[in-house]
Amino acid sequence: MRKILVIGGSKGIGNAIVNALVEQNEVINISRSAPLQPHTNLTHHNCNILEDALPDIDTIDALIYCPGSINLKPISRLKLEDFRNDFEINVIGAVKAIQHYLPSLKKGNNPNILLFSTVAAKLGMPFHASVAAAKSAVEGLTKSLGAEFAPTIRVNAIAPTVTNTELASKLLRNERMIENITERHPLKKYLQPTEVADLATFLISDKAASISGQIFELDCGIVSFKI
Repeated sequence: MRKILVIGGSKGIGNAIVNALVEQNEVINISRSAPLQPHTNLTHHNCNILEDALPDIDTIDALIYCPGSINLKPISRLKLEDFRNDFEINVIGAVKAIQHYLPSLKKGNNPNILLFSTVAAKLGMPFHASVAAAKSAVEGLTKSLGAEFAPTIRVNAIAPTVTNTELASKLLRNERMIENITERHPLKKYLQPTEVADLATFLISDKAASISGQIFELDCGIVSFKI
C-alpha cells in the first residue's frame, strides 16, 4: 500500500480525502482532533501544525496539506493580524510540512505534494482580500516547487469554490444564502467534500504522473463562464 500523509484530515475536505483513501492506502493524519471514524489503515497524530513539532515519518508517497481559512471582511475591517494569521495557516504551515517531510518524500514511490487554493485567487471577489492573498501565495508555491522538485516530486493544487464544510458554514447558513450561492455558479450547484476528494485522489495517483505545477479550478463554472 502507498503511504499518504494528510495534514488536517479530521474535518471537511481533509476528512473526505482520508475516507476516500483509507481503504486501499496507509493513511497518516496530522491534526488537532482525531478523525470521526477509526480504521486499521489510519494512524492519527494530534498536532497543531503551526505550534508543535511534527512527528517523524520515514517514507511518504504523498503529502496533502488541507488546513485553510475563510476570513471574509471589508478591507477597512481587516487588521494586519488577519493577514498574518491567514498567511500562517495557508502558507507557512504548508512550507513547514514540506520542509520537514521532504527527505521522507524523496524516499517515496512516485512522490507528490497536493496543496489547496481557492477560486478567489483567480476571480476577484469582495471581502476576500486576506484569504485571496494567502491562497495566491499557495499557487506561487505550487508552481515554484513543482519546478524545483522536478522530475522527482510532483506538486499540484486544487482551487475549490464554496464547499459544504464546517469552514464554509457561515456562507451556507440559511436557505436564502444557499440559493444565492447556487445561482451564482453556472452549473447551479456548489461543491460537496467528496467531489474535492475525488480530484485529490486522482492527482496523487500514478494516473496523474505527467501532471505537475498545475492549479485545478474545481469551480462549478464560476471562474470560466459568464452566462
